[in-house]
Amino acid sequence: MSISSQRLQAIDALRGLVILIMMVDHVRETFYLHHQVPDPMLIPSTEESLFFSRMLAHLCAPVFVLLTGLSAFLYQAKNNLTMTREFLLKRGLFLIFLELIVINFAWTGTFPPDVVYLQVIWAIGISMLALAALIGLPRQLLWFISLLIIFGHNLLDHYSFENVPVLHSLWLILHERGWIVFGDTLRFRTSYPVLPWIGIITLGYCIGTTVFHQFKTMRQKNQILLSFGLTSIGTFVLLRYLNFYGDQAWLVMPSFTETTMSFMNLTKYPPSLLFTLFNVGVGLILLVLLQKIENKHWVKPLIVFGSVPMFFYIIHLYLLKVLYLIAINIFGKNYGEYYGVESVSTLWVIAIVLSVLLYPLIVKFSEFKHRNKHITILKYF
Repeated sequence: MSISSQRLQAIDALRGLVILIMMVDHVRETFYLHHQVPDPMLIPSTEESLFFSRMLAHLCAPVFVLLTGLSAFLYQAKNNLTMTREFLLKRGLFLIFLELIVINFAWTGTFPPDVVYLQVIWAIGISMLALAALIGLPRQLLWFISLLIIFGHNLLDHYSFENVPVLHSLWLILHERGWIVFGDTLRFRTSYPVLPWIGIITLGYCIGTTVFHQFKTMRQKNQILLSFGLTSIGTFVLLRYLNFYGDQAWLVMPSFTETTMSFMNLTKYPPSLLFTLFNVGVGLILLVLLQKIENKHWVKPLIVFGSVPMFFYIIHLYLLKVLYLIAINIFGKNYGEYYGVESVSTLWVIAIVLSVLLYPLIVKFSEFKHRNKHITILKYF
């Protein structure tokens, strides 16, 4: 099966784009905690710039998980089913280890931890383990499983197993955000319930099986991707307008801007049907657009960032942690228990400056990774 290397560049470029957007959101979670952002957001108390910055950041996790599934198919196309399953299992377990030990410490600064946050890297790791178990199934059945999870999981929103401790813990991992408590010393926060993410990673794999076929031209591949993206967004608009399923209801607000914010105020934890439809649709359209411009010189930095996403993820988290501690020591806590900046525009400036400063290091690591492909662990970064 022939896979275009150019397409791989477009995938890296899209990864690079979303992790740079993610940088803005993580700067927010470091220097703007005095303006908490619940999920979904509270329209009357959320300034417009903060709302739309957070909404933009919603692209990151679903696009990254979708691309993980798509990349798994591309890996299988160059290897075989057994090797792909082995790669998914090893990488999934490695990501879970990183979340529990390396990444959790970057957020909490405590070891051994008393709180462990099971966030996006955990969700990707578990999703990869699930995909490893699923990829041997017939393509039509994989499509069915993926769409059943994505379209059906909101039917489970009102179920809970609080009176059955073992099932309740499993339910918190799969579908409900909450706390799993082990005695008086350790708590796990299921920030990213994994069931919907399993649907999304499987969708990425299924798109790969449908689009990246040796008998399709690049034009045909782009047409299929674009049709998937537009169909996803069209379905989102229709279901959101009907306002009966897939997320909390939107409301007509006092102003047009607030009504637009209410319409686009989607639930991420866990990702609702409408959240997934919109962000996956935008991601697929961006993938097509990036393929058309991937040879432009200004796209190269996106490709570089996207070629080593895990390295960038870990480095930028620790950098933000260090910068926050420095700011606390120099300026003190200027917003109650936090140090924070005054505006959302400052968050964007910080993120842009840090991205530029980190770029030479990312380039060096990317070059090192590609020079040393025989070092297995580098594949995971």
